Formats: sequence, structure tokens, C-alpha cells
Amino acid sequence: MSKAAPAEAVERSRLDPEPIPRRDFLGLAATWSALATLAFAALGMLRLPKAAVLPSPSKKFRVSLPESLAPGEPFLAPGRPVVLVRDGLGVYAVSRVCTHLGCIVQPSPAGFDCPCHGSRFAPDGAVLKGPAPKPLQWLAVSSLGAGSYVVDEGAAVPPGTRVKA
Repeated sequence: MSKAAPAEAVERSRLDPEPIPRRDFLGLAATWSALATLAFAALGMLRLPKAAVLPSPSKKFRVSLPESLAPGEPFLAPGRPVVLVRDGLGVYAVSRVCTHLGCIVQPSPAGFDCPCHGSRFAPDGAVLKGPAPKPLQWLAVSSLGAGSYVVDEGAAVPPGTRVKA
């Protein structure tokens, strides 16, 4: 039987780096991974004081009724589910959110119609035809003078509550 020739030792230069044992490499990799995780966590914590959610619009908003608005004619507040009506007794605001399932009702000659399930409401919000269980909600209105009003969508008032025009 022949013996295998011994492997020649490779001559190393004194400038070559020292080889890193596998155990030391794994320890360094774990340390750097932990430091990177802590750095990303710190960045995340720095973002916490600033809210990531945009604030919702205010429940109170200002609206000006046009001078050409006829008495009893509904005025749809731009960008809001609210209708304002000026009549002989003053100005009142009614929510356009249907009390059945929350659809936005549309003005009609007889009052308001719900496009989703067919409920009908009188101009003052009273239910004329179901399935809506309750009348439309009246909202608080205050006058600023010169045809301008502030409507508070968050404050319900009893039906019939008006502000002087």
C-alpha cells in the first residue's frame, strides 16, 4: 500500500490577514445583527411623537347662503353631508345621512330620497316612507351675520330649532 504524500504547507506572507475561526465570525455576525436591530428600533421610536394619521376635518364649518336662495329651497353645503334651508322662521340645518344605513340622501321635490333603500323624507327630515326608523337629524346652526352661518355637525338639536336669518 502506498502512503499518501503529505500536503505541502502553503507558505504565507506576513502581510496576509490572519484567518478568522468560524466561531469568532458567528459571534461578530450576531453582534452586528443585534446592533442593526437596535438602530432600526431607535429610528422607529423617533417617529412615534409624530402622528401617522391625518386629523379629521372639524365638525364645525362655515357656510354662506346665496342671496338668490328662495325660501324653502335646500342649499347643499359643499363637501359636507348637510343641507341648509331658509324659510320664514329662520335658517335650519339637517343632516343628509340616512338613519337606516348611513347613505347620503339626495334632495327631491318632495324633500329627500335615499338612493340606497328607498326611504323618503319630508323637507324638515321627517320620515315619509321607510325603511328609515327615525327622522333626519337636525344640527346646531349659529349666525355670523351677513348671510354666513356656522354649522356644528357634532351637535344635534331638537327638530324645529332655527336661527334667525
